[in-house]
Amino acid sequence: MSAAISLSPDVLAKYEPVIGLEVHVQLLTVTKAFCGCANKFGSAPNTNICPVCLGLPGALPVLNAKAVEFATLAALALHCKVRERSIFARKNYFYPDLPKGYQISQYDKPLAEHGWIEVPTADGHTKRIGITRLHMEEDAGKSLHEGFADSATRTYLDLNRCGTPLVEIVSEPDIRTPEEAFEYLTRLKEILLYTGVSDCNMEEGSLRCDANVSVRPKGQEKFGTKVEVKNVNSFRFIRAALEYEIERQIEVIESGGSVVQETRLWNSNEGRTYSMRSKEQAHDYRYFPEPDLPPLIVSAKVLEETEKRLPELPEARRARMIAEYELTAQDAQTLTASREFADRFESAAKTAKSPRRVANVLLSEVGGRLKALGLEPEQSPVSMTGIVLAADLLDEDKISSRQMKQLMDIAFEKGEDFGIVYEREKPQQITDASALEKLIDEAIAAHPKQVEQYRAGKKTMAGFFLGQVMRASKGQANPVLLNELVVKKLEG
Repeated sequence: MSAAISLSPDVLAKYEPVIGLEVHVQLLTVTKAFCGCANKFGSAPNTNICPVCLGLPGALPVLNAKAVEFATLAALALHCKVRERSIFARKNYFYPDLPKGYQISQYDKPLAEHGWIEVPTADGHTKRIGITRLHMEEDAGKSLHEGFADSATRTYLDLNRCGTPLVEIVSEPDIRTPEEAFEYLTRLKEILLYTGVSDCNMEEGSLRCDANVSVRPKGQEKFGTKVEVKNVNSFRFIRAALEYEIERQIEVIESGGSVVQETRLWNSNEGRTYSMRSKEQAHDYRYFPEPDLPPLIVSAKVLEETEKRLPELPEARRARMIAEYELTAQDAQTLTASREFADRFESAAKTAKSPRRVANVLLSEVGGRLKALGLEPEQSPVSMTGIVLAADLLDEDKISSRQMKQLMDIAFEKGEDFGIVYEREKPQQITDASALEKLIDEAIAAHPKQVEQYRAGKKTMAGFFLGQVMRASKGQANPVLLNELVVKKLEG
């Protein structure tokens, strides 16, 4: 699959990549950006269209207020400065899936500028990646080049996507590694999902990314020749495409050649990029202000109201949950991966004796079993109520960790909630010291050699006796009390 280029670490170390990302995000509105057509994926081809989104003579666009609200919300979540007055423009170019011959976009006066996202770095710190601009525009239609009997000679057009509201988010050229690009996109998607402005479904095209990449000798200020990489449909492939393209450009320079400014396509099957078209000169889109749309005004009052609708964002939520629930950074990261999952955990944690124990049961016991079975969280037979019950029983020493695991096994095997299984099985812990001492005495009497080893300094043998008594008690011995009594007996 991979067409990896083999360059020595010494050669790679001589160069520094410079990466910038352009991300197009479809907004989750009910209707399109400038007309009343349904903004819906998966409809029969060419059914969600009208004279406005097709640009027929005499049809006039009307801006979708919800699209403006979503775009503004996204801009604020990305720490951008929102302009009070932005301008729509016509971006003129010819392509079969653009029936108007121009795209309504924003050019020199975009909705928002100067934002940032912080990403983790390899050395355990964070790095701030700048966002140059976030602007509104409409999507084009879709050209279909395969899947039909005559695809070899014909292109099919589905114009349903024409007029779908987008925001384009353009990063500064601050990214220096493919891994940083992956982390930037991961954080960007996470933030957008938290705000609810998009479903960010790459398979359906509601989040699309183009990467601009160049290389330069380390220490050089001037940027190298930029190449745009398109047609990448997953963050994993974006990382792979950048890795390949960086090595390709270094190889060209090292062999005495010059990198050509062009657009290249990523082929995931072959693991390499291919030249699509030369881009030696900047494309002249002949931008001019859209005559049919007035300036977009986002007043201070509207901005303030929109800001109030911002949810607690992932990074802030992680920090709070670590402090409030004494979670590990890794657990907080997992629990806040989606807003819905974090909401479910927090609702449950507030009713539990130990939120941290709820997190452990949710992630380790339930999450581990779901992963092993290839199930999604919503397919779990154990509800959040069942998870809280399991955590509380552990916290109250009413069941041992081993008993809880056995009950979870039964719950997943039978497809029943934890509470139902617990009420039926009702395992009891042995907390009577005299009963446990009797079992310990029997174990010690049966294994004199291991007793000698313990008393000779091999203290790990205490674990051997813990196991013996746990087996004899069928897992019902209270582990804390048992450990204390075993050590006391062996030392006596």
